[in-house]
Amino acid sequence: MKELNEIMYKAWKLGILIPAFNSAYLPMVKTIVDTLKEERTFGLVEASRPDVEKFGARSFASVAEEFYKYADLYYTRLHLDHVPVIDEDGNLVDWEKLIKEGLELGYHSVMIDGSRLPLEENISCTKRVVEIAHSRGIPVEAELGAVFGHEKGPLPPYEELFNSKKGFTSIESAEVFVKETNVDWLSVAIGNIHGAISGVAKDQKKISAKLDIEHLRRLKEVTQRPLVLHGGSGIRIEYLKSAIENGITKINIGTEIRQAYENGLRESNNDISFACAKVADKIRELIALYGIRGSVDRLYS
Repeated sequence: MKELNEIMYKAWKLGILIPAFNSAYLPMVKTIVDTLKEERTFGLVEASRPDVEKFGARSFASVAEEFYKYADLYYTRLHLDHVPVIDEDGNLVDWEKLIKEGLELGYHSVMIDGSRLPLEENISCTKRVVEIAHSRGIPVEAELGAVFGHEKGPLPPYEELFNSKKGFTSIESAEVFVKETNVDWLSVAIGNIHGAISGVAKDQKKISAKLDIEHLRRLKEVTQRPLVLHGGSGIRIEYLKSAIENGITKINIGTEIRQAYENGLRESNNDISFACAKVADKIRELIALYGIRGSVDRLYS
């Protein structure tokens, strides 16, 4: 069985996308793993603090328990997503405890998000997580730049954010960051945006985002490692395909499949099987859109 980092680097070299699906509700875990296997597509199941605290994933332990009940590791692995140092509400988080918990629970990769910190502090926290995780052979994802959407209050207009490049990952900082931390994968901000996770906006269709591909090319040159796109739902497909050709190896998908589940419950008077079938349909649609059906055959060859 190949290690996850080996699979990620092969995907990066071949330009194959690894989709990472957030399990906002526990029944989604089995649906994600079953659908990936049916489609012979390698992907990740992931859980983040918002999945646990704002939706129905319950706990990182509950997600891990569901995953190991159903998953075939040939097709999928488990990722601890978005452990922030400072969360979307501006609160300090006991990030080291959560990372260690994820490692104890058998997560195959972990993410530390120090993106709300000054660069030196982000480097310091990330180095610590790399030290803890690498001692167990587990890869680490970090974030540099600001992927907006989870903060309190309304965002500025999207076009204003994009044109000003506000929050974009700095090329110079990215080069320093990967050298100093030895992080395995880097989540970048190049126009991508998170779906809202609170209030009325959490049910609304996401902004149709675009990506600065030239900025991405430069990030790929200076980092030379798999890059990650958070807020993958809602990005126009022509931008996504170009991003995959230019260094994006992992895309996080949360809003689209969460809303498929929630809408399925509403349509069916809370029939979980019906809601899960809607999630499976959405995953199949995305796999077809990304052109990655059967990706395991290329990743394991």
